[in-house]
Amino acid sequence: MPLYKADLSAGSLLPSESRVVAGLLLQGGTRSSFDHAILVENVLQKAAPATARRQARLIKSRLETMPASVWHEIATGNKEVATQLMFAAALKHSALLHSFVRDVVADHARRLEHTLSTHAWEPFLADCATRDPAVGAWTPATRSKLRQVIVLILAQARYLESTRSLRLLPPHINPAVDRMLSALGEHGLLLTMELKV
Repeated sequence: MPLYKADLSAGSLLPSESRVVAGLLLQGGTRSSFDHAILVENVLQKAAPATARRQARLIKSRLETMPASVWHEIATGNKEVATQLMFAAALKHSALLHSFVRDVVADHARRLEHTLSTHAWEPFLADCATRDPAVGAWTPATRSKLRQVIVLILAQARYLESTRSLRLLPPHINPAVDRMLSALGEHGLLLTMELKV
């Protein structure tokens, strides 16, 4: 099994779509009813069924790393709580995102850097390739897309001011998110989100 997967390129946090998929999961339907909602009812409101399927698969895989109590908060909670829980699920699902936050973003924070270096990406991927040689075979287009998606995720989760400025913001974990993840025993995940790793 590869350590790092490029499936993150299918989408960023996808906030509105994640709320919809969380609601579908809470209904507890069958796989066919889930597929019907995505492909026939087009609940994600995508122009192409292939896009809807790809994004729904990514979001579902992320959300399934968490229990139904988290799905409920993502589906119905306020924007900050829902977004932070989406980020937590994305970190659990993607080793690539988790490694980037742990090895690059947290390192920038420790060194009191004000902006995320545009030169950090390729050395990071080279380091990943030492742990998973498949990373070295990723095409330049895939590598570029993954960087774009990770930067967007960091901006959506409020670790970056914007995708343009790349100005780093201090992490702020909503107390409700802190309580929920602590109750689930996700202390390591919280430390990553707090950049204390």
